[in-house]
Amino acid sequence: MNILEVRELKKYYGEGENQVKALDGVSLSVEKGEFLAVVGTSGSGKSTLLHMMGGLDTPTSGQVVVAGKDISSLSRDELTIFRRRKIGFVFQSYNLLPLMNVYDNIVLPIKLDGIRPDEAYVDQIIAALGLEEKRLAMPNQLSGGQQQRVALARALAAKPAIILADEPTGNLDSKTSMDVLGLMKTSGERFGQTIVMITHNDEIAQMAGRIIRLEDGRICGQSGQSDRKQKSSQGSRRAGDFHA
Repeated sequence: MNILEVRELKKYYGEGENQVKALDGVSLSVEKGEFLAVVGTSGSGKSTLLHMMGGLDTPTSGQVVVAGKDISSLSRDELTIFRRRKIGFVFQSYNLLPLMNVYDNIVLPIKLDGIRPDEAYVDQIIAALGLEEKRLAMPNQLSGGQQQRVALARALAAKPAIILADEPTGNLDSKTSMDVLGLMKTSGERFGQTIVMITHNDEIAQMAGRIIRLEDGRICGQSGQSDRKQKSSQGSRRAGDFHA
């Protein structure tokens, strides 16, 4: 089951000779429970793609379908509610509210939606991310890695259809980066979450089950589980044709 579908997505800036094609006909799909990494250098269009997937920006043309809903068809208010309920974000800058403790930061999006947090589920997430002793701490009392774990917990707690992570380890050292990514991967698997991560780092991308490479606003290659399935399927068809 595809939880996310991107169809012929284009994002152009400017006109004529000065026109910049940030995205130029990108199409992809993400299965429920998949961990996908989108890799590209600066200017490749990867962050633009993530912003389109999350409804943070509007495309020039094309569609983004999340959990069966074409988000381009939603009004601004409808999109705000849909994002809060169906899409979790993890950014490089953490985006924690400085006057709220760890627990309150984690459950804030749920409370903004007028829903009572699932305390048992939130406790499981806090434990899985090693934050039990920090649940009442303030953001300025946490290391960068701990703050990013809180941001991940906040994204998981709302039980979204998909989590979008934009350079989630950009402000972390290499060891802390791998620790956070390991927790992201295992917690995603444990709680059945779908994750799309944007990164410029090939080593970090290897944590994902599938990798898509973006260059000049276009997909230039992919590798991983789905790629292997496709090759296997093609091979089976060729074998069948031979025997026929």
